[in-house]
Amino acid sequence: MVTRIISAVVGIAVAIGVLFLSDTPVFDIAVAAISVIMMYELFSAGDCKKFRYHSAVCYAFAVITPFLVEYTDTMEFIWIFSGFCTLLLFAGFIALHKSISYEKFSYMITSTIFSTLPMCCLISMKNLDDLHGICYVILCLAGAWLGDSGAYFVGTFFGKRKLCPEISPKKTVEGAVGGVVTVGIVFVLYAFFYHMYQGYRGYDFEVSYVFLAAMGFICGILGIIGDLSASLIKRQYGIKDFGNIMPGHGGLMDRFDSVLFVAPYMLFVLSHFPPFV
Repeated sequence: MVTRIISAVVGIAVAIGVLFLSDTPVFDIAVAAISVIMMYELFSAGDCKKFRYHSAVCYAFAVITPFLVEYTDTMEFIWIFSGFCTLLLFAGFIALHKSISYEKFSYMITSTIFSTLPMCCLISMKNLDDLHGICYVILCLAGAWLGDSGAYFVGTFFGKRKLCPEISPKKTVEGAVGGVVTVGIVFVLYAFFYHMYQGYRGYDFEVSYVFLAAMGFICGILGIIGDLSASLIKRQYGIKDFGNIMPGHGGLMDRFDSVLFVAPYMLFVLSHFPPFV
């Protein structure tokens, strides 16, 4: 437990530093690094690290795409680059077809998309609004992570019925409900104090608290789906954690699995229905 707490404190401190430097390339570098590490963990789980050519193309995609999202005004360059990487991957598949199966090839492509594009949503979210962008990112991370904490505490004291015993034996229905409610409450409370803080700075805007609560509930549900999806992958590959980069927590994939499902949803909703107007 002590190791887990220390890892969490260090992780939070790093996250705060990255958010503080969000107007610099540090944020994009962090997104690229996290994507690459998650991809490496997925490749390790699927025994795909040995396919060096395809790994190199996938890693290049994860490193370059965040900067294209940050510094290009349209999606045109991203689609072109994605198509180019796809061409390279299939060319390699043709040339190396005797050493790599289509199953492994498909797994590598899926892992690349899964670990990179949702993380790039954080960059797009940050750039949605000059004033509220970082607030959106914090809400997204809170929506992905705090639901798990709420589910843990509620499930510990009130959990009786198993949610998905074959995938994650410790998760309960009561815990899942507690996690979803926790995220909704956190969204409302964070928005309330954020509104007060910005008010002191002279910014005046309205906050849709009901909409934020509903958004938080949905994020809580998506976070559960993300966590169960990652757990299912680990079950099928017979591993406990994706890595050990965070002692007591596992790998980055273990920590960001929920973010990968919450971030695209948050970007879509915030792009069309901003809660701060």
